[in-house]
Amino acid sequence: MLIRFTAANHRSLKEPVELSLVAVDDERDEVRHFDRLHEGILPVAAIYGPNASGKSNVVDALSWLSHAVRHSLRLWDDFIPREPFRFAGFSQQPSVFELDFMFNDVRHTYTLQLTEAGVEFEELLSYPERKARRLFVRDHANLTFRRGVLGAGSIKEILTPTTLALSLAHRFEVSELRGPASFVGNISTPFIRRRGGSGAYAGPRVMGTIGPSTTRLFLQARRSSGVSGQQSLFTSSTQEDVDTALSLLRFADLGIEDVEVVELPDSAADRSRYEIRLVHRVGDERELFELGEESDGTRMWFRLLSPALAALARGIPLVLDELDASLHPLLSAKLIEIFHSPETNPKNAQLIFTTHDTTLMKGLNRDEVWFTEKGSDGATALTALAEYGGDRVRKSLNIERAYLHGRFGALPNLRESALLAVSDAADDTEDPDGHPEESQDSDDTSQ
Repeated sequence: MLIRFTAANHRSLKEPVELSLVAVDDERDEVRHFDRLHEGILPVAAIYGPNASGKSNVVDALSWLSHAVRHSLRLWDDFIPREPFRFAGFSQQPSVFELDFMFNDVRHTYTLQLTEAGVEFEELLSYPERKARRLFVRDHANLTFRRGVLGAGSIKEILTPTTLALSLAHRFEVSELRGPASFVGNISTPFIRRRGGSGAYAGPRVMGTIGPSTTRLFLQARRSSGVSGQQSLFTSSTQEDVDTALSLLRFADLGIEDVEVVELPDSAADRSRYEIRLVHRVGDERELFELGEESDGTRMWFRLLSPALAALARGIPLVLDELDASLHPLLSAKLIEIFHSPETNPKNAQLIFTTHDTTLMKGLNRDEVWFTEKGSDGATALTALAEYGGDRVRKSLNIERAYLHGRFGALPNLRESALLAVSDAADDTEDPDGHPEESQDSDDTSQ
């Protein structure tokens, strides 16, 4: 589980900002506890803020770090494709990331400092007895491992300035390091949009998720039913996942009864291809719909199912930008409920998301809500709701109403003068009878 994440000099994150998943109110069923950790850890964190305030950059920084650990060995060559803060000379300063997390009931801390030219500092600590034990430390090209770490020698031989030591530890299965490296590299960040560029940022605009897509989940679960053109869904190994996915699909749309896999001939490839159809029933009528025929909300919910189920099954963080995009608030609230509950989330997966949907605040505690605001220097500030008034921000407070009334800031700043200017401009285009005047420019253009 993630405990804390800190990032500095990444996009609009100028100075270090910290997202903490440490519980303030830890006497709650959803808070997770560990024998070797004094603090309770939260399974959910929500980030609110106006457009362009930097809330997406907070989750992007976490996604960037995970992607770096997973792919620096394969994708980084001549330079590191970071995205530093572009004002006040920060583009020449290093970017810094720090991740505090639990793996196998032991706390670990991973620190990374780098520029485009290469890694300046990298370190992994563990706390098996609540006292820090350094597994490795790197100062530019100088890499030192703790005594007894098997496989460390091979990493030193192939280390380059632009390759993370943690990436190499994962690739070459270095003892004591591979597990923590896998946890960081497997943080699930589906649908996080990347900018164009080279290295790790080349390729599709939308990152793939960890594990199979929802479509693949159903395709892999098919078994011949003996009916021409159709496949039934279930095999024993995937029965539980498919049942859960179907249940959540039915929650999204009461008209969905089942999912079928349809075999379609592909003359160009001289073989068959398979697609899924959502089965709707109205009374005695039963119809198959392509996914493209479903509503935006149903399609988005469908896409989320596999990443969510994979995170729950593996006990890893799921990071989503704009959870409310195309989703009905009831679906977003259902996802939060699933991650909150120890019964549906027994492996301590976490859900970290950005959103504008204030109705979700009704299901969140004060220590699960964060706000972003952008200052006059263009830098993002990240503040926890629990910091506003301390204990005065009680669970009984109507957080949504207080937020919308501006009690915590982080709201769009709609300047009255700008609105009046727009109104005056609109008035100038009307004649005394209230009819819009004809544009002289349009008459000139048509001639």
